[in-house]
Amino acid sequence: MFDSISDKFSSIIRTLSGKSKISEKNISDTIEDIKNALLDADVNVRVVRRFVNQTAEEAQGQKVLNSVNPSQQFIKIIYDKMVKVLGGEGAQKLELKGPDQVSIILMEGLQGSGKTTTAAKLALRLKKENRKVLLAACDVVRPAAIEQLKVLGESVGTPVFSEDIKDPVKIAHDAVIHAKVNHFDTLIVDTSGRMFLDDKLMGELENISKALNPDEKLFVADAMTGQNAVSIAKEFNDKVGITGVILSKFDSDTRGGAAMSIMSIVGKPVKFIGTGEKPTDLEIFYPERIASRILGMGDVVSLVEKAQEQFDEKKAQKLQEKIQKRTFDLDDYLEQLESMTRMGGADKIMEMIPGMKGQVSEEDMHLDELRTEKYIIQSMTHAERTNFMIIGPARRKRIAKGSGTYVSDVNRLLKKFEKLRSQMSKMTRNKKYQAALMKQMGMN
Repeated sequence: MFDSISDKFSSIIRTLSGKSKISEKNISDTIEDIKNALLDADVNVRVVRRFVNQTAEEAQGQKVLNSVNPSQQFIKIIYDKMVKVLGGEGAQKLELKGPDQVSIILMEGLQGSGKTTTAAKLALRLKKENRKVLLAACDVVRPAAIEQLKVLGESVGTPVFSEDIKDPVKIAHDAVIHAKVNHFDTLIVDTSGRMFLDDKLMGELENISKALNPDEKLFVADAMTGQNAVSIAKEFNDKVGITGVILSKFDSDTRGGAAMSIMSIVGKPVKFIGTGEKPTDLEIFYPERIASRILGMGDVVSLVEKAQEQFDEKKAQKLQEKIQKRTFDLDDYLEQLESMTRMGGADKIMEMIPGMKGQVSEEDMHLDELRTEKYIIQSMTHAERTNFMIIGPARRKRIAKGSGTYVSDVNRLLKKFEKLRSQMSKMTRNKKYQAALMKQMGMN
């Protein structure tokens, strides 16, 4: 996410952080570096000019140069301006009615932007917020669009309303009636995509919007398309109107142009970002958290939230007891590996830890080794996972063959697990050991 621009800004921040004093020349040079980084990221020229001018104006003079820590003061100015460009402090929530009425969300966007997939992701997110959601299939242009939505709806446990007619306005109107009769409180309307701004299809979208008077009109844009997504969003806003933006494919090495330009140019906030292919990969957009990631400062709050989603207090208590009694087994270890995967994987986790982005490579984290360990454990019998001591030479050979690995890989895992289990047991019993470990990790 934002790898290119983040690397450049991280370098700028590291250079500033290393200076006990800064001069007007340092400020001028840094601002030039910022301008180049933003332009390379395909940020709109008007946005770049405004960002650079405001940063320079606030940084120049005595405010920074005479402050107690001039480099940190300058970094704070850059961060504050970044947050402002991204939309300001705090997330922009959906404006929906109460549970006794039907809230209507109209999805808009070009074909290929991920609009239909995003509609299903949004349905799942709202379901988790205890809303009763119905999806409406109003894309009667793209072949198999209705079938795709039905498959996605089934995968997230959300019913899909569709009719075998070619009138999307009537389908949408009938979907509202169906939602009211069946006590749904949220209707998400998927509409026809378009390869380009087509007057006929835009007219169709206008008609649907007028007929439904939706509470939210969400424009879905491919984050990789940069400034182009911004200009298209402006066209949609001018002709149909939008209340917010969802940036899909945000997990790619996007240059960041769309996210950093859309609020300033279109005047509409980014409300969600798609961070992967799974139905759960739709996150609320927090400008301050994204600014922290771009500047290489990490995003501890999002990391904690991801961890909390995977956290089960009863399981955690049971796990701690097993560690203390040294009954922690390979099934437990596999569950921890899979929890890390559900959080986005070790590489994404490292990106959220302040100062760690770019400092540790995939090779350093041995991601391939972790994947190999999962395959090995999954090739074991239940008895072997419960008691690894029974895994002798013959079993090791069978496990290696079943997991497509070598006996040496199985040996390495078992040796590592035995050592890990011993260390974990020691840590839970020894407060001094815990303190030493925390100190080693820089956590005290």
